Amino acid sequence: MDFSGQINKLFKPAKRAHSPTAELSVRTGAGTATKDFQWLETSVPCQKACPAGTDIPAYLTAIAAGNPDEAYRINLRDNVFPAVLGRVCSRPCESACRHGYDSLGESVAICFSKRSASDFGTQEPMLLDPWFPSTGKKVAVIGSGVAGLAAARNLTLFGHRVTVYEKHAIPGGMLNQGIPEFRLPREIIDREIAQITGLGVEIVCGTAIGEDLPFFQLLESFDAVVMAAGTLKPNLLNLPGHELPGIRHGLDFLLEVNETGTAVLGERVIVIGGGFTAMDCARTANRLGAQTAEWDLKVLCRRSRDVMRVTPGELEELDAEGIPLECHATPLAYVEKNGKLAGMRFRHTGTHKTFNVPADTVLLATGQFPEDVEGLDPHGRLFTAGDYAHGASSLIEAIADGKATAEKADLFLMGEERLKKSVLIENAAAIGRTREMDEIQRQPMPMFPTAKRNLPSEVELGYDKTAAVEEAKRCYRCHYKFEIDQDKCIKCDWCLKAKPRPECILMLKEIRHDDDGRIVSWAETDSVREMNLIWINQDECIRCGACIKACPVDAITLQKVSLCIEPAINNTASHSEDNI
Repeated sequence: MDFSGQINKLFKPAKRAHSPTAELSVRTGAGTATKDFQWLETSVPCQKACPAGTDIPAYLTAIAAGNPDEAYRINLRDNVFPAVLGRVCSRPCESACRHGYDSLGESVAICFSKRSASDFGTQEPMLLDPWFPSTGKKVAVIGSGVAGLAAARNLTLFGHRVTVYEKHAIPGGMLNQGIPEFRLPREIIDREIAQITGLGVEIVCGTAIGEDLPFFQLLESFDAVVMAAGTLKPNLLNLPGHELPGIRHGLDFLLEVNETGTAVLGERVIVIGGGFTAMDCARTANRLGAQTAEWDLKVLCRRSRDVMRVTPGELEELDAEGIPLECHATPLAYVEKNGKLAGMRFRHTGTHKTFNVPADTVLLATGQFPEDVEGLDPHGRLFTAGDYAHGASSLIEAIADGKATAEKADLFLMGEERLKKSVLIENAAAIGRTREMDEIQRQPMPMFPTAKRNLPSEVELGYDKTAAVEEAKRCYRCHYKFEIDQDKCIKCDWCLKAKPRPECILMLKEIRHDDDGRIVSWAETDSVREMNLIWINQDECIRCGACIKACPVDAITLQKVSLCIEPAINNTASHSEDNI
């Protein structure tokens, strides 16, 4: 028998105008309070970890529902290069994923899922709608890497006319110049750049600012200038013997291979470094020299394997391709023999013992600096973006900074902030998950056979449609909020008995808030007598819905909470529909 109606009548509390324990500032609609944004940051860790703020739960939900185009469009709004980043992102979202918490298994393969939205969606360019009509303002962007193109795209969406200047023959920056084709097929880059030029962005290649075109001329011709020229000036190790032939920077080597399909190497090659460039240099060199009978290749770095700044799975592929890696090795000097490079001397950081490694080619993957631009002086209309502004970083960080720079430039040009951020709260009936989805294992990425790998063949083959949907189903959809209405809760323990995790629902004496209404701490209790409320801990909640099913008085609500960024409309009232 269902006693919920009788219990509701017996224990129905008086309605209060405001609940101090409410998670958000409004019941439904658009919230703009500090506590609203805090809820998103703490409850949706993957989106918080993504520098570009990509709405990851939303696009995973779309993939799980079989809507790759919708998923791709969600990505495109925030990410600018979804198909590219679906292959070469550093994946900070995955280390933050709640599915990777203790006892919950492996994190969702967010990066691979992002790629699947592109693989199975329309292959035609997808163009976003502009936010504002034409402003008549002109902006020049120097550099067509991801930061420059992200800034260019968003400045165009703001309504400005944008021209991008690129000194190389083709646009893309490090996408074309530094990342090997076996990691990033060139047609993927071309397609996503076409989605930017399709909005009206003009890209002028083969033009070096400061050489072919004076910088002051840009300042005279444009209302604003964005410097996003990257960091291509090599950091060469100033060690004894550094003038010997056979020593070159890794980025120069990758650029040559990417442009010509080959490069001259000796028979004994060592790569110095422990980051993305080092891995790309080693795997590229191996494809060039593996057919040589006396071929020998090794990577040496100062760090240990567990702290190397590389994409997850990269070290495993290094091993699969038979490339040795020696860690804890600090370079001391180049070894010379008969006026030629014969190797390098290292010190082991743990034992402090020195040792030599033979080599006739050294590739230095040791970082780089921003290039100097002749005539570049501080100016009120000049903005810097990406690696040029902050030093070498990941692609997703460069995209985020390009977008942020576009907002700064637009504020300068128009005198007001024209995008507004809010937290959209919507009532929901269900989230479309079952507990069986929790048991789905992370889908492995199919790989191209090691023995057949060459320069152009892509190593990661991508999910098939079935695997793509299965992987996306694993997402907990943390943008859904389960919350106990303290006005309706009768303080029974039915939800506590149903909870799947020890800390997901708590008995509390109190919750402490700061002046902005944000939760800063709480006091737990095991005593029913001391308990003042039962509370859902969003950080431990796996969005299973067991509490809603268990509650006899329907005191637990379900809502979807999303970050909303849209054009600001002046002199309008709040969009909130129902203030608490």
